[in-house]
Amino acid sequence: MNSHMQKPATTQEQKPILSIVIPAYNEEGNIEKIYHDLSEILLEIDISYEIIFVDDGSNDRTWEVISSLQQKDSLIKGLRLSRNFGHQYALFAGLSHAIGKAVISMDADLQHPPRLIPELISKWHEGNKIVHTVRADPEDFGFLKKKVSRLYYKIFSFCSGIKIEPGMADFRLLDRDVVNSVLLFREEGLLVRGIVQWVGYPSAFVHFQSANRYSGSSHYTLKKMVKLAWNGIASFSIVPLRISTVVGLLMGCFALLVIGYAVYAKYVLQEVVTGWTSLIAVVSVLFGILFILIGIIGEYIGRILLEVRQRPRFLISDRAGATSSDDRNSEMTIDP
Repeated sequence: MNSHMQKPATTQEQKPILSIVIPAYNEEGNIEKIYHDLSEILLEIDISYEIIFVDDGSNDRTWEVISSLQQKDSLIKGLRLSRNFGHQYALFAGLSHAIGKAVISMDADLQHPPRLIPELISKWHEGNKIVHTVRADPEDFGFLKKKVSRLYYKIFSFCSGIKIEPGMADFRLLDRDVVNSVLLFREEGLLVRGIVQWVGYPSAFVHFQSANRYSGSSHYTLKKMVKLAWNGIASFSIVPLRISTVVGLLMGCFALLVIGYAVYAKYVLQEVVTGWTSLIAVVSVLFGILFILIGIIGEYIGRILLEVRQRPRFLISDRAGATSSDDRNSEMTIDP
């Protein structure tokens, strides 16, 4: 940052108007770039701010870069989680430490363009307590990935009754009232975008074209995406359990019909039921469906176990420019 640039002062007595929360996992090549881009934009609109980087247990130099920037700029806060808890938990950790009147969350890879921030703030000043961004699919977005993504959001909306548009992610502005409401949620399997939709409040939308990742590669593997998708549905809906009940009833009725046919064939038609192949096929299908239904029920029981344990959702092992008094969610801190 050039020394001639005058930054708005932010003290404990004068809380910033804007907090920016940026989860980061192995993003050492992107931290400085997004910091400089954000600083330029925020200085142009002349607003008091803080930038909160949350290192989600990176195994590269992400934390060293954050710490170095914080030593040069007191408007930066850094949180380091003790291990990789996942993007949603890192985002929640940042929200719990944000003290601004409005909070913007965005990714560290610069696919969420900082140039949209003035427009988000403008929508907020118009009275909207939530300002969503909706990403237009990039040209290199695969056809199958696009269709699967849209299908998932349709299924999620059907199961939960909460409408989430395709392209809505975690790049958004939240008013302080909304942040305080979101921080009340204590369940496992966090899906922040679902929680934000659930709490309501007046909202607006800003559409944008996703930029290319500045450096590195995406850390969202297929396994992580499937886990996030299931957490979203299971956290907001018991429809899968109800579907399991309906399917179980239908299969039970089908089994009774097969038994009835066997009894009818033996005592009325006086025919012995033959066809072991068909019998085995029917039994295999029934047991296969049964095991699937038991698996779904087991998933929900497992989530109950996680809730009963009440373990902290994230652990903060180190801080830079942030104190435990900033934490509005009282998660555990490990003394370094």
